Amino acid sequence: MNDLDPLDPAYVADVLSKPPFVTIPGVINVRDLGSYPSTTHPGHVTKPGLLFRSAELSGITEQGKHILRNLGVTDVYDLRSDTEIRKYDSASPTVEGVTLHHVPVFQTADYSPEMMAKRYQLYASGKTEAFMELYSQIMDHGGHAFGAIIRQIRDHPSQGCLFHCTAGKDRTGIFAALMLKLAGVEDELIAQDYALTRVGREPAREMIMARLSKEPLFASNNEAALNMFTCRHETMTAFLKHIEEAYNGVYSYIKRYIGLSDEDIEKVRNNLLIPNA
Repeated sequence: MNDLDPLDPAYVADVLSKPPFVTIPGVINVRDLGSYPSTTHPGHVTKPGLLFRSAELSGITEQGKHILRNLGVTDVYDLRSDTEIRKYDSASPTVEGVTLHHVPVFQTADYSPEMMAKRYQLYASGKTEAFMELYSQIMDHGGHAFGAIIRQIRDHPSQGCLFHCTAGKDRTGIFAALMLKLAGVEDELIAQDYALTRVGREPAREMIMARLSKEPLFASNNEAALNMFTCRHETMTAFLKHIEEAYNGVYSYIKRYIGLSDEDIEKVRNNLLIPNA
């Protein structure tokens, strides 16, 4: 089996039933970024119930909304563009007691047919170098969006928040990696978290492929469409190295692209961590 093949349903069900996955009916690929050990702060782990990552919330059920509130989530950050939301008619529904923040990584101009054609070509190759180019675009454009969530962590460490894009893989995966790296989580565990999306997205495989089949590039090329949704361990490993080489590390990235001070960043880092019980 290669990493484009469907996974065994029994295996998927088993993995999805255990941490770090969280079951929210109507939403796929939900997981808690808590309980990862910090190498920079021995004896500490990332705080459970603070940061959740997922795919889009457009299909959340009433039971799912109830669970979301019970998880302590007070704020949801949607990283998708206006263009995506309109294209798939997938606006996030209102959830009582939860504030929805639309903080797109890419603006409408970044979704022109020409720009999307170039982006799809990169995704379709499935190559690590192509993903590095795509992930650099996310880093370069994502300062405003990522900054909104980081300030939430800085200012409201007792409130849970969930952030998501469409599939919860790339934009969501990049921000998750940034926060885990800032907290001192080792690269191997960050790469494992990224790769879990392969299991997390399986319940929506048919829907994802149906959407992509409407794009000219993917309509007659199933493998290219599947390449777009690969989430290989080695891709994240390469990206973590790329952060150091191209951005001088997460700390420098946050200072330059988000504009936080050293004091702010230390506060965020401390709020991400709790003593390991």
